[in-house]
Amino acid sequence: MELRKETLTRYILPMREGGSLPALGEASDGFRYVVKLRGAGHGAKALISELVGGLVAKAFKFKTPELVLLDLDGAFGITEPDEEVQELLRKSEGLNLGMHFLDGAATFDPAVNKVDPLTASKLVWMDAFLTNVDRTRLNPNMMIWHGELWLIDHGASLYFHHSWRDPQQAALDPFPFISRHALLPFADRLEEADRLMRQAITPRTLSAIADLIPDEWLTEEESGLTPKERREAYRTFLTRRLAESRIFTSEAIRQREKLLKG
Repeated sequence: MELRKETLTRYILPMREGGSLPALGEASDGFRYVVKLRGAGHGAKALISELVGGLVAKAFKFKTPELVLLDLDGAFGITEPDEEVQELLRKSEGLNLGMHFLDGAATFDPAVNKVDPLTASKLVWMDAFLTNVDRTRLNPNMMIWHGELWLIDHGASLYFHHSWRDPQQAALDPFPFISRHALLPFADRLEEADRLMRQAITPRTLSAIADLIPDEWLTEEESGLTPKERREAYRTFLTRRLAESRIFTSEAIRQREKLLKG
């Protein structure tokens, strides 16, 4: 696995749809990106969640915009009139994360856009694996682009790192928040999805994904952990969670049965 690294060259506008206030910008490769800013919200942790979640989704063959590391310097966005946005950009100088802008994409609506049961089950499984709390009916973080389903925004995944609780124990979380998943009502093949998804990714792949987290995103004084220890925590969480997938698969099945009984 590799990540490209580009430099942001042109600021276009702030994107106010999400709570983290990303920006739309153009990079040195000539492409436009939705730029997730390290100065926003949960800082570098949100970028790590976005990076790991996007790469895991890609490993599972879901369609996701390409993720690119983006350097942001003090001149980026200097013409932005909003002082709050200007402050956010200044706090985000350095390495940020961008995803290719899906120009003309439409937000997925589970009441209109249909997903087959196996795909829905695989996606529910993956979000339970990542502990992604933010793929709900109100905020599905899915797009329809050129008639196909694309996944965006995994920044609410891996919530264990907000408290840095024991990654071995965190990996055993049954994840009851899966009850809010937009596709849970359609996910009637979760047992099959568990088998297929465990075959589709290996601990080696998950370890390689952990190795791609930039060192500068792993520097966080309040945790008391070194960057090496933090990287190892992500590796441990992901590999053990895969090994213990039966825990969150059973919970997803239980939550779906509860939902259907209504």
